[in-house]
Amino acid sequence: MVIVIRSGFLDLLVRSQPFRVFQILLGLLLMASAGIVGLLSPAPIGIVIFGAGVALVFRNSRWARRHYLLYTRQYPRVRRAVDFGLRRDKRRARRTQQGSASLTNRVTDPTSPTMPPV
Repeated sequence: MVIVIRSGFLDLLVRSQPFRVFQILLGLLLMASAGIVGLLSPAPIGIVIFGAGVALVFRNSRWARRHYLLYTRQYPRVRRAVDFGLRRDKRRARRTQQGSASLTNRVTDPTSPTMPPV
């Protein structure tokens, strides 16, 4: 009798090639339906649906990620618009202000419990 561990089984399922193809097709379907949903709904739900589709495609397709990176390098205005939309500059600025955590530079979080010295 073979005992199947559920988390390992799910990892195997998610990383399998047929499931990746399914996720890419689902992402393309979401991107295609986002325009129709955006026209029919009063809220900007179409943008959210399109973003979810793009996330699925980029997560599972090296080709799409590579072409997106090449496109944003060729057209830096697109990269600035995406960075503005994702608020990447603010995150980078916050990260440089706080400094990075390392063995010599400890970043303290006021919400975390203090550890006793060893």
